[in-house]
Formats: sequence, C-alpha cells, structure tokens
Amino acid sequence: MRLFDDRPHWPGPPLPGAPPFPGAPAPMASMAPMVPPAPMPPDLSPRVRRGDVRTALLRLLTEQPRNGYQMIEEISRRSGGVWRPSPGSVYPALQQLEDEGLVHGEESAGSRIYRLTDEGRAHADERAEPWADVARSLPEDRHELRLLWGQLVEAFVHLTHVADDRQVAETKKVLRSTRQAIFRILSEDE
Repeated sequence: MRLFDDRPHWPGPPLPGAPPFPGAPAPMASMAPMVPPAPMPPDLSPRVRRGDVRTALLRLLTEQPRNGYQMIEEISRRSGGVWRPSPGSVYPALQQLEDEGLVHGEESAGSRIYRLTDEGRAHADERAEPWADVARSLPEDRHELRLLWGQLVEAFVHLTHVADDRQVAETKKVLRSTRQAIFRILSEDE
C-alpha cells in the first residue's frame, strides 16, 4: 500500500530509535524515546469480568449525565483506585450502548455527554454495581503493593526525562540493590 507521497506504508508504530518510515533519517540522538508504562504484574491486576465496563457505565448514568472521562474517574474513585478502565475500553462500550439505543450522546462544550434513554434506564436498573466486586477481587495487601508499583513507575519515568548522569548512576545502584533485596526476601524460609 502506498501513502500519498509515494513512500511505502509502514505497518504499526516504528520501533524506538527506528526511522518513522523507510528512507527517513534516524531520530536525533538527543531525543529520548518515550518510556511506555510498565505492565501491571498479573497478581496485581483486579478481576474485571466481561461486561463489567458496560454495566458500570449504565449504573453511573442512572445518577446523572457524564462524559467518558468523568465515568473513568468515578469508577476509579468508587473502586478505591483498584479499577481504572482504559479509554480504549470505555469509549467503544459507550459507542455500542449508543448504537443499541441505551444511551444518547450529545456534544456539549467540546465534550460528548452521555444520558440514559428510557430503555437504557430499565436495562441499568436490572444490573448490580460492579466496582465493589472488582475492588474485592484484589486483596488489600496486593492493592497497596500495586499502588507502590505505580508510584515507582511514575518516579522512573520522571527520572528518564530529567536525570543527569550522576542521578542515573545512583538510580542504577538503588534498583540493583532493591532487586537483590527482593530475591533475598523470596529465598527466606518461612
């Protein structure tokens, strides 16, 4: 497939440090690639069942009209920060609910606000609130571990953008030492 300027199509995003398309100059060395967020370890992820996002959106809309961002924030708040659905799961679910006639979306001040239709209200009233079940799916001590992991990732991303050579060297020492300490903990007999 060819793009408008006759360069060949490059499938998917370029790899870090690779040119954005064949024949393009490589990125400047001073441009640090963006660090992707670290994935959450499986035992630190809440159990979200199929349909939970959809049910949560319908339940929130029984209270008042909201935009997608407000619903993401409210789900996170009600689950105690355990469950924060991604925009990639919320907005397609809202579109599907709109296609089914359960919600109606309208533009307002640069944002799309969703309201339940009468059919959507009847459908939402039959459903339980899923955020409590999702929050309970993660033991409390794992929830704290998850929060600490997130804070560490946040600090690491900040470090990659602003640290000087000395700070990077010190951070490497801390990370090596932390890794060793974790393995020491794991090797202890109970």
